[in-house]
Amino acid sequence: MAENKGKTDSIRMSMQGCRTNNGFVQNEDILEKDPDPGSRLDSAVAVLGPVEPDLKDIRPYAGMPKEVLFQFSGQARYRLPREVLFWLTVASVFVLIGATIAIIAVSPKCLDWWQAGPMYQIYPRSFKDSDMDGNGDLKGIQEKLDYITTLNIKTIWITSFYKSSLKDFRHGVEDFREIDPIFGTMKDFENLVAAIHDKGLKLIIDFIPNHTSDKHAWFQLSRTRTGKYTDYYIWHDCTRENGITVPPNNWEIIQFWLTKGVDGFSFDAVKFLLEAEHLRDEAQVNKTQIPDTVTHYWELYHDFTTTQVGMHDIVRSFRQTMDQYSREPGRYRFMGIEAYGESMDRTMMYYGLPFVQEADFPFNNYLSELNAPSGNGVFEVITSWMENMPEGKWPNWMIGGPDRARLTSRLGAEYVNIMNMLVFTLPGTPITYYGEEIGMRNILVTNLNESYDVDTLFSKSPMQWDNSSNAGFSEARHTWLPTSSDYHTVNVDVQKTQPRSALKFYQELSLLHVNELLLSRGWFCYLRNNSHSVVYTRELDGIDRVFLVVLNFGESSPLNLKEMVPNIPTRASIRLSTSFADKGGEVDTHDILLDKGEGLVLEYHTKNLLHHQTAFRDRCFVSNRACYSSTLNLLHSLC
Repeated sequence: MAENKGKTDSIRMSMQGCRTNNGFVQNEDILEKDPDPGSRLDSAVAVLGPVEPDLKDIRPYAGMPKEVLFQFSGQARYRLPREVLFWLTVASVFVLIGATIAIIAVSPKCLDWWQAGPMYQIYPRSFKDSDMDGNGDLKGIQEKLDYITTLNIKTIWITSFYKSSLKDFRHGVEDFREIDPIFGTMKDFENLVAAIHDKGLKLIIDFIPNHTSDKHAWFQLSRTRTGKYTDYYIWHDCTRENGITVPPNNWEIIQFWLTKGVDGFSFDAVKFLLEAEHLRDEAQVNKTQIPDTVTHYWELYHDFTTTQVGMHDIVRSFRQTMDQYSREPGRYRFMGIEAYGESMDRTMMYYGLPFVQEADFPFNNYLSELNAPSGNGVFEVITSWMENMPEGKWPNWMIGGPDRARLTSRLGAEYVNIMNMLVFTLPGTPITYYGEEIGMRNILVTNLNESYDVDTLFSKSPMQWDNSSNAGFSEARHTWLPTSSDYHTVNVDVQKTQPRSALKFYQELSLLHVNELLLSRGWFCYLRNNSHSVVYTRELDGIDRVFLVVLNFGESSPLNLKEMVPNIPTRASIRLSTSFADKGGEVDTHDILLDKGEGLVLEYHTKNLLHHQTAFRDRCFVSNRACYSSTLNLLHSLC
């Protein structure tokens, strides 16, 4: 009895010692001094023998042997928490997987880079001269990238810079793989591409494919070097690879620039890709006109030389090439088409078919053709595009370009801000031609030392950077075109310091466009138009705020928004105004009086969105439908 008690006490003492030894061998010195090895053996046998120790008063301790650990781990109070945590972990993993799949399933398609912000079109010969020869160049564009980023631009569009025999650098291209020396070298271009991408921007460039079919009689005569037709086409010898003749074609050219890092193309003059083989005379617009007096392009119907059968097949092949280079994540390659002069129906065909894509969008230049300010004219351009655009496609808007008169010269300086407000508050991608952000106008001189159509030159004058010589465009004694006479007051440096300048207003507009889902993803609902004004809203499911845009293109006239919008509050706040004194204030929605060329972006709160109401359903449009969840702070498609 005493012996058993001694053994139990020995075990308890051993346990107590182990609890405080932090993993070291217990009582090592005492064991070395023990004169009786037998007693040690007896003790070890007693501890490790089949007798189970009583653990009810013992807690787990650091350094316990695994035999003791197993004794504790099997107890319910330790086993059950482990199992609960394990199954909670498994359940959490499945919940996360399910939630991820659900979010992906209900999420709308993300906006791509060409949809997420404005484009900025540059005519390179007129933007910035870096080598003092009087001509703008690629290095000059690179020098001004910081300025472009202040405009909240996402994409830079550079018009044709290919080696060309024509000073216009547009359609008379000699070599699509060479930079014209006026603009610099291929190394300059590569440096520019890298700098643009370093700024987080994208680059698209012009591309002008073949203008006629290889079946055309002129083509055949030129191919055989017959008489005057010899130089009707630019000829390039084929190359041979592995014994196979490889002809030069557009697809090689496209791939060449895509491998240089270009993010997309503006395909120009694609309607001329094919022509009718019969070579019949085209019908006159005025049938009573004497044929010998027909000298202008617009005096004929061009049914045999434009938009022939098979042309869209070629465009689709361009799309396929672009798609091959879009497989890399984050490197989607954009395809736009310049469809100037086409009817609305033909223009819309460039979007492609429901399951056969062509362009991401044809460029919409209809606003740049408005030569008089009119609410009805603006309304007609907007609705004709939105009503004819295929479902799910993306619109775009531009108010100027290298072949159009500048906005200030067409409509007047008082309409610069309101037209910029228009394109930035409409759904889709706004496109700005360089200088429109500061209100540049056409040059007025007519004695120009250039050998091509001077009518296309007036909107290509040098960019006005400051009030120094040549408007800061060049340090040369002469520039290829003169600067506008108003450059002392209409320039970037001056307007940067003026809080009410066109440049400051443009920057506020572009910032609002970037930051507001109502503008980038929201519904567009038009409310009213007349000869003076255009009124429309931008709204999005899940957001109880609405932007109401009021633009006045005519004389000052009162508007009663209460008559147009059901349940609109009596007061609405001014989010942005062309009259800077009004910003941040409020208006009485019963009676709004706008001056000529004045525009407002109003904001009010409501849960009764117009696109849900039967009366407005036919007047509301959206490209990519989405709803916003304020709880989860994300977009979804379960509207």
